[in-house]
Amino acid sequence: MLKELWAKRPQSWQASGCKWVWVAVVALVIDQVTKIWASTSLTYMDPVPLMPYLNLFYVHNEGAAFSFLANAGGWQRWGFAVFALAVSAGLLFMLRTQSAGLKRLNLSYALILGGAIGNLIDRVLYGYVIDFIDFYVGNWHWPAFNIADSAICVGAGLMILDAFLQPKHTEEAK
Repeated sequence: MLKELWAKRPQSWQASGCKWVWVAVVALVIDQVTKIWASTSLTYMDPVPLMPYLNLFYVHNEGAAFSFLANAGGWQRWGFAVFALAVSAGLLFMLRTQSAGLKRLNLSYALILGGAIGNLIDRVLYGYVIDFIDFYVGNWHWPAFNIADSAICVGAGLMILDAFLQPKHTEEAK
């Protein structure tokens, strides 16, 4: 199947989904700049209220989404790093093998790619991911997150939407 996809890929990268890699780069840069800002401007574990329901709250996440496996003994740093590399390689392959005209799907792949690489950089450099956005209602707080997490969620949402609208791919690609 992979061999068939590769054989059918657009001949130039500009005609392929790779044309959308700039979105991943923008998401990655915004993510890294905001994480540097948060780690140098905010005090660890000290919430800064912005508006009702929103704080800036600098924390370290050694796990995955919602701190999953945060206390797993350290193996998760490299386990999640390898997983992020594999996902990133798969997304790059998919971007290269499909038409640039599949805008929604390419945008979703690019956002997920940028977010995955943003969190991968944190894991490799620091051993944890820098989170700093805290939404809450009353005393219930959504787990803190960052721009990379947001890009991944938006990308996943677009991917799900695209799955429902998939029959239109042939028309969009033209």
